[in-house]
Amino acid sequence: MRDTIKKHQDFHTTDTDPSARSAYFVIRAKKAKFPNNPRIGFMATKRTFKLAVERNRAKRLLREWVHYCEDLLAPQYDYIFIAYSGILSATRDQGRLAMTKALGHIMNKYAKKETK
Repeated sequence: MRDTIKKHQDFHTTDTDPSARSAYFVIRAKKAKFPNNPRIGFMATKRTFKLAVERNRAKRLLREWVHYCEDLLAPQYDYIFIAYSGILSATRDQGRLAMTKALGHIMNKYAKKETK
């Protein structure tokens, strides 16, 4: 697994940064701070998940799905995954499929364009 984003300031993105949405999460990608070592951050807010148990479960699911699709992560980006409330009712296969589609979207639409 890759390094994680830990500092609050590193979680900030702009509207022009590449992104992809799913029923379970949003992915925001931004230029990697360290291009050879892209990082990953997971967010599950108190506004969305009232209980800490729910926030932890949402982040655990995101981690597992990202690990499954790790080969689709473009090395020039840092990724921020923001959980939606629907993630708690998702099955493993639904989550993996959604993650594959979302990361594929970022790879095809943004990452390949920048490497040309």
